[in-house]
Amino acid sequence: MAKTSSSAGRSARTSVWLEQKSPRSARGGGQPSGLDRDRITLATVRLLDAEGLAKFSMRRLATELNVTAMSVYWYVDTKDDLLELALDSVFGELPLPDPEGEDWREQLRMLATEYRRLLVRHPWLSPLAGTFLNIGPNNLAFSRVVQRVIRRTGLPDHGLTGAISAVFQFVYGYGTIEGHFFARVADTGMTPDEYFRHAMTTVTEAPTTAEVLEESRALMAARGGDTVAEMMDRDFTFALDLLVAGIEAMVKRG
Repeated sequence: MAKTSSSAGRSARTSVWLEQKSPRSARGGGQPSGLDRDRITLATVRLLDAEGLAKFSMRRLATELNVTAMSVYWYVDTKDDLLELALDSVFGELPLPDPEGEDWREQLRMLATEYRRLLVRHPWLSPLAGTFLNIGPNNLAFSRVVQRVIRRTGLPDHGLTGAISAVFQFVYGYGTIEGHFFARVADTGMTPDEYFRHAMTTVTEAPTTAEVLEESRALMAARGGDTVAEMMDRDFTFALDLLVAGIEAMVKRG
């Protein structure tokens, strides 16, 4: 998705990774002491984790780094550039298997599970992943491994991108909702299990929702799990198994 600037007369930009621009200090001196792009990116990730995307600003980042806001602009042109750098930085947390190694099914499950954990660990990741081109080095490394694992399934070439979409768009949606749930819980000061019990009690007592909830009670009981985390894990694992089984069925179909 192309990125545009609100500054008058500035051309549309696609990605910080296509700019191939060095910090201003490399072109004229005056580099702020103690700063570099990696340090700024790490501080950005810390702030996003602690305070969320809505509260992030270049001024807030400068305060965190104990520098002026203008010092940060020696290394990036815009806040969007910095958010794109932070996005790719956290993709570097994903462990990547050898795509020529063990069974593709286990590798696919591992990649999907780690991606889900990343989305939950960094709830600000999902809106940014839907905003930028996602062509940073860590994201490309993840994408390359995913493609190589999917190629080993035996699916025809025309079905590979569909299989990737089925698995990882599912994970994206699941991890996004899960991450937002835990962020909402944190704001209440409750534990996830306390929040779930409170929510279920509330909707059970409301006439407009009680009937629907009663119809789904048997499904929820059959799912099992004593805690919210266990319920989420069981649903995720079963859904992922369905997708793997679907890939296997398509391969057998020829």
